[in-house]
Amino acid sequence: MLFNKIAVLGLGKVGKLAARLLLESGLEVTGIDAHAPSRSCPHPVVRVDLADENELANRLEPYEAVLSCLPYALNRRIAATAHGLGLHYFDLTEDVPTTQAIRELSETASGVMAPQCGLAPGLVGIVGAHLASQFDQIRSIRMRVGALPQNPTGLLGYAFNWSPEGVVNEYLNDCEVIEEGQHKWVSPMEWVETIYVSGVKLEAFTTSGGLGTMCETYLGKVENLDYKTMRYPGHVKLMNFFFHELLMREKRELAGEILTHAKPPVDDDVVHLHVSAEGLQDNTLLRREYVRSYYPLEISGERWRAIAWTTSASACAVIEMVRDGTLPSRGFIKQEEISLKDFLQSRTGQFFGR
Repeated sequence: MLFNKIAVLGLGKVGKLAARLLLESGLEVTGIDAHAPSRSCPHPVVRVDLADENELANRLEPYEAVLSCLPYALNRRIAATAHGLGLHYFDLTEDVPTTQAIRELSETASGVMAPQCGLAPGLVGIVGAHLASQFDQIRSIRMRVGALPQNPTGLLGYAFNWSPEGVVNEYLNDCEVIEEGQHKWVSPMEWVETIYVSGVKLEAFTTSGGLGTMCETYLGKVENLDYKTMRYPGHVKLMNFFFHELLMREKRELAGEILTHAKPPVDDDVVHLHVSAEGLQDNTLLRREYVRSYYPLEISGERWRAIAWTTSASACAVIEMVRDGTLPSRGFIKQEEISLKDFLQSRTGQFFGR
């Protein structure tokens, strides 16, 4: 075992479940949050002012690893603190500049620096790379993820079960793609297409961050690579109106507050995953698909939303693989370099086979 003591920062729905899953996988877990949890936890919880860098560093010093389940804007500082203490670092960020900063830290890290360990980026990249590996020559890798209410209401057909800061960031930041062999940056909420999952009609459109480091990995190896978010039809038109015609792009924090107030979380959610790759195998053009729908699960006697358990389990599976030596113990870990088979065989990764 490469490490045993881990601190989980942020005890919201994702962090709370991640801490529990890591505890059940045999790690010694401590939760760290700015507030006392609303319910008791099966592990110690420490209240820390996360804005106080010195206090955070002092609190993290006894640990060997840290998982940040906090908003992406806090992760650069937390990663720098972990790096300074020589801790293994994991997070769920989809923010490209944050990931780049952590990538630079990894060059001098004594442990692992592994951002983007959630669903997208994260699991979706692992699946995409798995499909691509089956071809002698890759024509395209298309990755689509949708975290949605099962029973949508209203014109938006949405509920903010995920961080509003993260959603706004994804909808407004430019998106990396590979198009006809060229690395490009394109506008978000564009390239709208129709897609079906189990007969349900959805629309997919470009959003930021879901590819992680895949453009770097596959440049020169694939003709077309992109990531899109899936929503119910009509959603992207209304969001373009909200952000661009009403100029809410200039007021991101307020935009998140308005949207969350209008569309609060729901318990009956679903996470759709639609990943495909096309290419030549033995000189034959083929298409491989990995399409799944994940629903709420009961874990440890409590019911968890689909977005919470898929995100938590993705991160915990990667952490288990580093702890057990299946993944490297030092440096930057790209999600697309993780074996899907090993991921699904990990204790927590097995939830995705249910």
